[in-house]
Amino acid sequence: MLIKRSPNGADIPFGSEITPQEVYESRRRFIAQMAVGAVAGSALWEMANRQAFAQVPAQRLAGKPNPAYAVPEKQTPFRDAASYNNFYEFGLDKSDPAEYAHTLKTRPWTVSIEGEVRKPMTIDIDSLVKLAPLEERVYRLRCVEGWSMVIPWVGYSLSQLIKKVEPTGNAKYVEFTTLADRTQMPGLGSRVLDWPYVEGLRMDEANHPLTLLTLGMYGQTLPNQNGAPVRVVVPWKYGFKSGKSIVKIRFVRDQPKTAWNESAPQEYGFYSNVNPDVDHPRWSQGTERRVGVDGFFNKKRKTLMFNGYPEVASMYAGMDLKKYF
Repeated sequence: MLIKRSPNGADIPFGSEITPQEVYESRRRFIAQMAVGAVAGSALWEMANRQAFAQVPAQRLAGKPNPAYAVPEKQTPFRDAASYNNFYEFGLDKSDPAEYAHTLKTRPWTVSIEGEVRKPMTIDIDSLVKLAPLEERVYRLRCVEGWSMVIPWVGYSLSQLIKKVEPTGNAKYVEFTTLADRTQMPGLGSRVLDWPYVEGLRMDEANHPLTLLTLGMYGQTLPNQNGAPVRVVVPWKYGFKSGKSIVKIRFVRDQPKTAWNESAPQEYGFYSNVNPDVDHPRWSQGTERRVGVDGFFNKKRKTLMFNGYPEVASMYAGMDLKKYF
């Protein structure tokens, strides 16, 4: 067995290379759960589904289907999309958000828009819903951990909001900040990340028609565990780039210091485009498993460059996508 050692004799030279205790303990629990699942998986999965389904808001939020943004693949069942999530503000296990996110209060809710804009504003969620015509768009979403989903999202292009606030010529990036309220989010007690959760996009990425300001899924308002009441979905990037439960959007000159890039820069680059040719340091990114569609023991499917959205490639012309990963 090959054991990594540093010249000074330490096994691991930098603290940032150590997987946080909360994360590896979560993974151990997941492995244990999978072992149990071999015997009683259907019962456990149905229990998680019931928890998630019971917390789904009843409010409908229909958008006009946009055939220009459709995926000719089987959609992920709603129960799977609502019960298998990463939302560390509510816990590190995939089932934690569905179990604990009922504590999130989504009304009243406002989003502050500030920074390098001519028209800064604070807009309430109901006005945000009405800002532009809602569309239903079916997007792939690919997680850096190697699983994916196909989900009918409801929202409109983020560019609609960007036009309204009129960014100045100094705005080079857009920064998104997630709510960080310990009274509502039990996972904030974890030290796996520095809170609040921050993500960011380059201006051309934020303005791309695919980038969706998302207010619902499956024809209804977002479930709490999926980022209620407002999130972004950037379908050609890994899922962690799509900030959830957003309370602030800031237009800035310099590249934002994003949560995962700050925590583990050797593993999570700022761009984080889905690229099967650039592996995560600890696992391959060349294949994936579609949650709720692919069986656990089935062969994994091949991951597509830019998650199957080649129309974004021109934004990265001339860039070394192994350096800017």
